[in-house]
Amino acid sequence: MTKQIRQLDRVVIRFAGDSGDGMQLTGDRFTSETAQLGNDISTLPNFPAEIRAPAGTLPGVSSFQVHFADYDILTPGDAPNVLVAMNPAALKANLADLPRGADIIVNTDEFTRRNLAKVGYASSPLDDDSLAGYAVHPVALTSMTVGALAEHEVSKKDAERAKNMFALGLLSWMYSRPYSSTLRFLERKFAARPELVAANVAAFRAGWNFGETTEDFSVRYEVKPAKMLPGTYRNITGNAALSLGLVAAGVRSGLPVFLGAYPITPASDILHELSRHKKLGVVTMQAEDEIAAVGAALGASYGGALGVTTTSGPGVALKSETISLAVALELPLVIVDVQRAGPSTGMPTKTEQADLNMALYGRHGEAPVAVIAPKSPSDCFHAALEAARIALTYRTPVILLSDNYVANGSEPWLLPDVESLPDLRVEFATRPNGEDGTTFLPYLRDPQTLARPWAVPGTPGLEHRIGGLEKADKTGDISYDPTNHDFMVRTRAARIETIPVPDVEVEDPDGDARVLVLGWGSTYGPIGAACRGLRQRGLPVAQAHLRHLAPMPANLGEVLRAYDKVVVPEMNLGQLAHVIRARYLVDAIGYNQVRGLPFTAAELETMLEEVLKNV
Repeated sequence: MTKQIRQLDRVVIRFAGDSGDGMQLTGDRFTSETAQLGNDISTLPNFPAEIRAPAGTLPGVSSFQVHFADYDILTPGDAPNVLVAMNPAALKANLADLPRGADIIVNTDEFTRRNLAKVGYASSPLDDDSLAGYAVHPVALTSMTVGALAEHEVSKKDAERAKNMFALGLLSWMYSRPYSSTLRFLERKFAARPELVAANVAAFRAGWNFGETTEDFSVRYEVKPAKMLPGTYRNITGNAALSLGLVAAGVRSGLPVFLGAYPITPASDILHELSRHKKLGVVTMQAEDEIAAVGAALGASYGGALGVTTTSGPGVALKSETISLAVALELPLVIVDVQRAGPSTGMPTKTEQADLNMALYGRHGEAPVAVIAPKSPSDCFHAALEAARIALTYRTPVILLSDNYVANGSEPWLLPDVESLPDLRVEFATRPNGEDGTTFLPYLRDPQTLARPWAVPGTPGLEHRIGGLEKADKTGDISYDPTNHDFMVRTRAARIETIPVPDVEVEDPDGDARVLVLGWGSTYGPIGAACRGLRQRGLPVAQAHLRHLAPMPANLGEVLRAYDKVVVPEMNLGQLAHVIRARYLVDAIGYNQVRGLPFTAAELETMLEEVLKNV
């Protein structure tokens, strides 16, 4: 059968099913195939917080969305062109996101009366007109997979589990994806059980062959590679990029990296990734709790290492006292907060940007720290390097605010030339620095950075007092003097405020925009896509994005005052907008949502169009 081949410039696919249906693995493999082909990619994994929610129920639906194109893209896509629904729950949970005309591939074997009743369907939507506006492709994924593996020495349960590979094979055929890397992956994953390798490969090929031979899929699609800068790329998640950024910081500083961490969603992958890099001087410790983790990291910094601790919002709350201690000790410490929906336990697997106030102010006393936020998965690498640079140079804690959307999303990453990365080498104190040549003054500061000397314990002649009680200027002796305390508080604040950070850049192609959209962190993609859409329609709008949140860029006030209106979209109730209003006296317009999901470009474009009408 000759199949028509149609060229597309972009596609959004969402795989959805039960937590045990392997949707994350399926999406990850499709993404890897797509990266190998050279498309630009952006992904959005979305999974339940429960370890194993009841099978076939709405709370148990897990999905993976991948957007790929032959041009530069900024988001995982607003609405899927294709939904692969492994059961009725997956269909019902995702149907509202589909545009009319979208393709729906449904696993008909799971549309039983019992499964339909679990999600409130009185009758099967496959048998009535409720899906009339979509292109529905009923496929008996489970039974066809079991049939394809009838000659293989695997149990029926293992055969049924391979249905995700059947679906992957079908979608790989539909979109002309290379699949050699998936076959190699299966060989590695099931190396200890050759029968499972053979079964999963057979299921994948059965799905591919089904697409090739069935009359239901008469069109095959191609998306050409995107034009990208020359170099070597790899597909990478935010957590993986952040981990490699910390490894690179260790290499470029010549210091061992010590990670003290307690497992917490969605930051645990950083612990897993860093534990693989012992040969590069990385030491990881899984502590008994969050407080022990940050204490160990601070102790490592005291001993001359780059101390790092990773967590999410609840863990930052527990670590706050030790972060304050690091402020008093004036030692480098990188705190990674992969934000999730709160408060308390909240929604551990959903995204939010609601820890900004805690990062800026969430410690007792005047305890300023530097705060940085990456804008995309690959940017996590560079943000981690920048956090380490500031921590090491200025002897300060730095909070790196990632979030669930950035951490688990993925995109192509251009591998950097290691020699082009910043030189982070530090000079430890090696001799007394007092005027008499015999006294060590642990709080005698560098006049440029206001950083104090970093003396590794055990260095002869550099014995000094350490602890959380207020220190006297220069000598570091315990001091209750009011004037000294005022001086030390102001000096610690000045050390942060005077850190030189790059000016904020404004994207205003024609220079005639009257509205500026200011974002931070993971809102970069949706804001950028929305602004791009408005400009294509002839509506001028400017975009600026903050990586450094403390200190803020020196030119930010000037930039803000250059526009009639400033709009600040955030996945919180207006935390950055409040800071902008208070600091720059600019009447920033907040646009806020806390749904546990990232903004869509379409909703921001609609909102901004209304703002533009009223300028």
